[in-house]
Amino acid sequence: MKVASHGAASAHDPMKTFETIETNRLLIRRPRLSDAAAVFERYASDPDVTRYVGWPRHTDVSQTDGFLSFSDVEWTRWPAGPYLIFARDDRTLLGGTGLGFETPTTASTGYVLARDAWGVGYATEALTAMVGLAEQLGVKRLYALCHPDHYASRHVLEKCGFTLEELRRRSAEFPNLQPGVAADVLCYVLSARTP
Repeated sequence: MKVASHGAASAHDPMKTFETIETNRLLIRRPRLSDAAAVFERYASDPDVTRYVGWPRHTDVSQTDGFLSFSDVEWTRWPAGPYLIFARDDRTLLGGTGLGFETPTTASTGYVLARDAWGVGYATEALTAMVGLAEQLGVKRLYALCHPDHYASRHVLEKCGFTLEELRRRSAEFPNLQPGVAADVLCYVLSARTP
């Protein structure tokens, strides 16, 4: 898969990555504050879409504004952060992905897609782009957390080279399933690649 990045590295931080990534069918870019209404309407407020995510479903666009402010902070602190996923052909917002840094060499990833973007390979394409970005940025440990019952996401992770590292008992909250309850979660890590 061809992945092209556009933009310029920050003058004060040579590791700052490009803010836009293009794949065969996707345009993946840094979120903007002006994206709030589209993010809210397309996926953040949808109970089916947010069922297995680790953040509460948005019931008001002000919560989406909060996410976009958080995104800006992450982009200021780290070489990358959250991204939005768009269709390259018509620029329809499809969902979100990104890298969540813990240290310069450890990050988590994942994705969320609007319902009408399910089942056509966008998740695999976006996650593959994040794997490539993580490698470019020198991430040594890239992982993703997944609810044990989210079989579609487990399949996408495995297709993209992640392997199940462990089942973490009662260690994550899925607020749209059972608010305030610590649930089991699967931790997938990117397998070492051979040259």
